[in-house]
Amino acid sequence: MARFEGVVEKISFRSDGSGFTVAQVKLEDGSRLAAVGLMPLLLAGERAAFDGDVVEHREYGRQIRVSFVESVRPESLDGIEKYLASGLIRGVGPATAKLIVEEFGARTLDVLESEPDRLTEVPGIGRKRAALIAESFLNHSQMRGSMMFLQRYGLSPALAAKVYRVFGDRTERVASENPYRLADEVEGVGFKTADRIALSMGFSLESEFRLKSGVRYALSEAANASGHMYLPLTELVEHARQMLGADEDLVDNAVRSLMISGGLEADDLDGETAVYLPWLYEAECDAAFRLIRLKRSFERQDLEEGRADRLIAEAEDEAGMELCPEQREAVCEVEREGVLVITGGPGTGKTTTLNCILKLLDEFGGAELCAPTGRAAKRMSEATGRPARTIHRLLEYAGEDGRFQRDEHNPLDCRAVVVDEMSMVDIFLLRALLRAIPQGTRLVMVGDKDQLPSVGAGNVLKDIIESGAVPTVTLTEVFRQAATSMIVRNAHRINRGAYPELRQRDTDFFLERRESVQSAVDSVVKLVTKRLPNYMGLDPLRDIQVMAPMKRTDAGVFALNAALQAALNPPAPGKPEMNRGEALFRLGDKVMQIKNNYGLQWRRGGEIGEGAFNGDIGFIREIDRLGELVTVEFDDGREAEYGLQELEELELAYCMSVHKSQGSEFDCVVLPLVAGPRMLMTRNLLYTAVTRAKKLVVVVGREACLKNMVDNDYIDRRFSALDRRLRAWLTK
Repeated sequence: MARFEGVVEKISFRSDGSGFTVAQVKLEDGSRLAAVGLMPLLLAGERAAFDGDVVEHREYGRQIRVSFVESVRPESLDGIEKYLASGLIRGVGPATAKLIVEEFGARTLDVLESEPDRLTEVPGIGRKRAALIAESFLNHSQMRGSMMFLQRYGLSPALAAKVYRVFGDRTERVASENPYRLADEVEGVGFKTADRIALSMGFSLESEFRLKSGVRYALSEAANASGHMYLPLTELVEHARQMLGADEDLVDNAVRSLMISGGLEADDLDGETAVYLPWLYEAECDAAFRLIRLKRSFERQDLEEGRADRLIAEAEDEAGMELCPEQREAVCEVEREGVLVITGGPGTGKTTTLNCILKLLDEFGGAELCAPTGRAAKRMSEATGRPARTIHRLLEYAGEDGRFQRDEHNPLDCRAVVVDEMSMVDIFLLRALLRAIPQGTRLVMVGDKDQLPSVGAGNVLKDIIESGAVPTVTLTEVFRQAATSMIVRNAHRINRGAYPELRQRDTDFFLERRESVQSAVDSVVKLVTKRLPNYMGLDPLRDIQVMAPMKRTDAGVFALNAALQAALNPPAPGKPEMNRGEALFRLGDKVMQIKNNYGLQWRRGGEIGEGAFNGDIGFIREIDRLGELVTVEFDDGREAEYGLQELEELELAYCMSVHKSQGSEFDCVVLPLVAGPRMLMTRNLLYTAVTRAKKLVVVVGREACLKNMVDNDYIDRRFSALDRRLRAWLTK
């Protein structure tokens, strides 16, 4: 790596999102090269030093691949003039810049920094304009200085800009006094980044700042990785102690200090001290309060005599079947109760019941239909013949911080809300929805309580059911037509702990026995690329979904994605591709958004909006290697551009984890099962995978592994207390 110093002549390209920049630079020896990489904002005319390597780009020739940039004050009068005329200093255009430089010459920047009142000596600049120029110059200088300071510690320009937006001209002081505030107060800066900065500055491993930030990080990771709302005090202390490599007493003192100061919330739950991050505690308490208040606010509206029977009869005629007693009970409960849960497995008539309920709700003014994901909302709309939206769209999401336009101050204008796939709803989405539902409105929540819980924090559906605070109807009867499907029959067998039937011919559920990991992977690739498309006419990208219980194994998500990408979308001359970390993205790849990004802009025809959400699936339609941008078209027609920073939120989706499949349904599911740790290879994970298939399930691997999963009814406990809070509010 070498250092190159020169004057920026032109900015050919800059991505404001990632900071990726292509700058044309005239070096000290008179030669010209393009400097390419993540950089803070550079201006034409300024002098800069670039650390990096000269590389030969196959399309754009020799260029400096930049790893670090340091601004150098322009020295020549021409450089100073170009710098001032760049447009970033308010009140200064090319003509004014020329006049200022003519007046002050080589001392121009010194005057702007320390004697800005002298700007009034320049013809045409009065006191007001001089103050505007001085303030703008100072703000810009402070921002540039802060960005450069943070870049020295490895922060990307986009992340450094986020830090500066929070702390402003205090950025360097805050980061120097307590770098952990960056992790605690700036979205996107993690504890590990702040810890690296702090340790490089000489902070102690036993620093109080480090211990407190590490404790909060341990709770945040417990929520993000495992869905916990809280951790018991003893478990939190032990987990943080191991992570930080610190003495147990020091960690315990840090936890208790945070509890006293309000940095953490503590609650006594059945004799156990539960420790929460404040926003998780507030969300759980608020959701419980609002759900009980909604239930109590409902005023029963009796139907005319015989009306309910007529509506049920109409639904039975349309479906060509009679409703069972459980379904009738669900319809009647919707009439009697303001809040209701309907749960049941595949083939138990949830769709028929829902259609009948919607007829009933029409009598009261209709209902808004919604689901947590776009795919789930699309399925709901197809099943009911009515429009359904994601919960985010229903609540009119807007803004980088994930705020919704619909809330208690601007509630939904409807008489009822029906939510499908409630098992996917986390505590924050539940609270947002309850905030927007006016009192006296019916709320019907539909889902399968035996599926895996939400990816986000909380155990919402199961907690609501177990609280007993909300009436719940469980559909258990499998209808004759559904019972002919081995997918449905085996799903119910798995759910009650019985082994699936595997030995029937011409079935929609079968096992392809493979003993070794490599033979299982090879078989999956052949099934997806040739055998299933030829046998059933399935589109390997849109109709077939491979799922895996784990990510980092030889038959896990990452390995299968690499194998399937090579088979379904191999490299070819003229087909662009781009690396990001361990991932390789290629034009045409099937990809998935793996975290909520509320600020990602998208287009759909003439419509413009923001937000891409965990589980959204799409295809790469364009790769701009020069600008390092990737364009993704999602299933619902939205197109979004990803810079280098946002690419971390994308994964290949030829294979996905079973957790990520929730709320989706595919014609065919291919499920490799060879081996895995007991705590992951569980019955409800297998059940969730099987219930994602409409037409065919193919299990590839060992029958013993399949049976072990059925036998393993272990459910990793999620620390949540929504059920207890609901019961507590019910007694008040």
